[in-house]
Amino acid sequence: MSTLIMQLFNGISLSSILLLIALGLAITFGLMNVINMAHGEFIMVGAYMAYMAQRFFQQAFPSEWFGFYYVAALGIAFAVSFAIGWLLEVTLIRRLYGRPLDSLLATWGVSLILQQLARITFGAPNVAVTAPSWLDGGWSVADGVILPYKRLFLLGLVIVCVVVIYSYLYRSAGGRRMRAVMQNRDMASALGISTRRLDAQAFAFGSGLAGIAGCALSLLGPIGPNVGTYYIVDAFMVVVLGGIGKIAGTVFGAIGIGVFNTAFEYSTTASLGKVLVFTLIIAFLQWRPAGLVTLKSRSLD
Repeated sequence: MSTLIMQLFNGISLSSILLLIALGLAITFGLMNVINMAHGEFIMVGAYMAYMAQRFFQQAFPSEWFGFYYVAALGIAFAVSFAIGWLLEVTLIRRLYGRPLDSLLATWGVSLILQQLARITFGAPNVAVTAPSWLDGGWSVADGVILPYKRLFLLGLVIVCVVVIYSYLYRSAGGRRMRAVMQNRDMASALGISTRRLDAQAFAFGSGLAGIAGCALSLLGPIGPNVGTYYIVDAFMVVVLGGIGKIAGTVFGAIGIGVFNTAFEYSTTASLGKVLVFTLIIAFLQWRPAGLVTLKSRSLD
């Protein structure tokens, strides 16, 4: 029973990480229909912001204040990734709408540029981020079952992000405009909604969420210029499996992929488990090409 509980917790923990990464991707992909291959590099930016915040607190503040650096790092990671995402949308992305292949190649080039800038600035070797003392240890649920505080904190962070995004999309005027553009861009534009400005805001917000995801990943292991590329494929799978533009579908897709991936890796091997997960996703999409949750609209295609 203890092994079963730990495997289930590991699956949910992996699901939370994938969900945090895929949330921003779901917004940009669902709203703008842009395949952003540089999304993983925004994760890298957030991770390095955590590293920079750690070094700044070590040098500028007394040691007893060191535990607060991570709270500041979350805000810094979101702000810096938001600013870079806004700049990228204004200078490049908005000129490539309606050209999916061009946008894919352009964002892939941006990802290579950002990776090289990270190598020049921080070096090629990975760097480590020390977790605050209040995240050390774990919660002993039963004999042989200890849930690490780091993983529990990530679960709580993901829940907060999902609640904030849901409240914005369904309880605010800006969220209603965003959902209107997702359902029918031409009609929303005819009714006076500035779709270009909304696209820039959505792309920057999705980039900021990726920065928070990178800051969260810094707690789990060393970070480097390629930290985002390890998760970008799984994040795209979560978005496609869940359904384009639906937060609920993204949540269910992340949970399904995380739990099944952990179960298959435990019963087989890591490589074979990944292959089995890919096979199940392909088979499911053959049955439901639109994903788990579809976007309802009155528009005629």
